[in-house]
Amino acid sequence: MIAIIDYDAGNLKSVEKALKFLGEESCITRDHREILSADKVILPGVGAFGEAMEHLKRFELDKVIHEAADRQTPFLGICLGLQLLFEGSEENSGVEGLNILKGKILKIPDAPGLKIPHIGWNSLHLQNQGRLFQGIPAGTFVYFVHSFYLKAETEDIVKASTEYGVNIHASVEQGNVFACQFHPEKSSSMGLKILQNFAKIEEV
Repeated sequence: MIAIIDYDAGNLKSVEKALKFLGEESCITRDHREILSADKVILPGVGAFGEAMEHLKRFELDKVIHEAADRQTPFLGICLGLQLLFEGSEENSGVEGLNILKGKILKIPDAPGLKIPHIGWNSLHLQNQGRLFQGIPAGTFVYFVHSFYLKAETEDIVKASTEYGVNIHASVEQGNVFACQFHPEKSSSMGLKILQNFAKIEEV
């Protein structure tokens, strides 16, 4: 069973639908016991960093996420879910993130001809042999929707990057914590393959 964390941040049904297409059993939940008993956990999300952290704390899901990570339960953050795993974001200065991974969430800088938010398909540069990207060709295009981006503290956790006016750390992996800035559930067959790779990951 894959638990999809419900913290009123949207984008839950599309993830559930993609997992169902892959034949994976999942549930959308904020029940602590259900999340901690799941084989894997996904934190999706769209919206503002500060509001999302407020919701996580209101439902005490921040504690549950830390416990799941400590247990080495395979955990996947998607889009805003990636950003929340880090220390904080320029979007809401002073709001502390989950601080499970180290790095900064920065605003995509303005540049001539560059539309923000970044909405659309970008190709991935794969590096450091990420487990999510087994069987994924270099240069694969995936779907992004975001105005803020990750700059990880160390390059060794970065498994995929892309360029959009600046180098964006598009996917990271540390232990059994994984995260994608892009939306695998909206990224056609290659995105489904990434989700399938996550579903097959065993606890370490």
